[in-house]
Amino acid sequence: MNIHAETKIGHVHLSVADLDRSLKFYRDILGFEITARYGDSAVFLSAGGYHHHIGLNTWMGKGATPPPQGHSGLFHFAILFPTRKELALVLKRLMDANYPLTGSADHGVSEAIYLNDPDNIGVELYVDRPKSQWKVGNDGMVEMVTESLDIQSLLATLEK
Repeated sequence: MNIHAETKIGHVHLSVADLDRSLKFYRDILGFEITARYGDSAVFLSAGGYHHHIGLNTWMGKGATPPPQGHSGLFHFAILFPTRKELALVLKRLMDANYPLTGSADHGVSEAIYLNDPDNIGVELYVDRPKSQWKVGNDGMVEMVTESLDIQSLLATLEK
């Protein structure tokens, strides 16, 4: 029995230490819009008017510390952009803000940028290549790779 092919992950809800600090990242740099607030303990953000893609809360306590490296938990969550140009726009905003990146990669099926949010939660920003360009092995499995991302080519989409 398989899950329906059109099923999608709807949203992610994150425990953060400081809502204002997190809003500076998710709203002011990445560009998500606030759709709802629960007092001073939670904020919901979206792209394009959806009820929410990201929930931020301090329900575990303001100033909560992130889990130490090497423990189980969320490795990262990923934000899928509709085009290379949109990914390039957010990359430029990150660069303009001198926001540190933890890596980038060309995965064959997608191009990705990696960073941590202000609470050290891993975030992947990516764009898929058209499915027709994905390499599929003789066994029917998608062949993903981890190669160097051509950042200059990505940023060049802003000049078009």
